[in-house]
Amino acid sequence: MTKSELIAALMRKHPHLQLKDINLIVNTVFGAISKSLADNNRVELRGFGAFSIKERDPRVGRNPKTGEQVQVSKKFIPFFKTGKELHARINKARES
Repeated sequence: MTKSELIAALMRKHPHLQLKDINLIVNTVFGAISKSLADNNRVELRGFGAFSIKERDPRVGRNPKTGEQVQVSKKFIPFFKTGKELHARINKARES
């Protein structure tokens, strides 16, 4: 699901809300999650999952075009771990 599909689904479910209000809500939620992760904080949404930041150590990689070794610096990546309820719901849906 893309962001625009999410907004469209929210509009169908809540026709009394205007498009600009739904956009504001979605952008506020995503912005708060992004800011919290940028500030190195964990974001936990009970029943859904948790967003956190993981550190990747520096390493030697390879240029896929030339095969030449390149130094890849340390970096931080966003990480998502599903919550217990979401995990169960996904697996239940796949069993059907």
